[in-house]
Amino acid sequence: MDVKLKPFDFAQAATRAGMPQVAERVRQSTAGVSPGNFQQAFSQALNSVSAMQANASQLQREVSLGNSKVGLEQTMVAMQKAQIGFQSAMQVRNRLVQAYSEIMNMQI
Repeated sequence: MDVKLKPFDFAQAATRAGMPQVAERVRQSTAGVSPGNFQQAFSQALNSVSAMQANASQLQREVSLGNSKVGLEQTMVAMQKAQIGFQSAMQVRNRLVQAYSEIMNMQI
């Protein structure tokens, strides 16, 4: 059985629900925006998290080596940004695994 999901068109749903002003605002706010590829967006987010972690590691190394151009505050902020990014990525991953499990357990 081949199941294909179509993208949800919020503007069309708002029009059908009798809310043309909402539909028009949605169309205006999404004008010129191409539909995104989730895999590509998630990959870019993971690359960004990885870059933040690498930056924090580099700053830690520079502080431990006594580089006077790198401040402890800058290093701590970079470490916190990397930690928050990593935690966010883990939450998204957990939600994706949970959604996948729920879909796999659905009765057809």
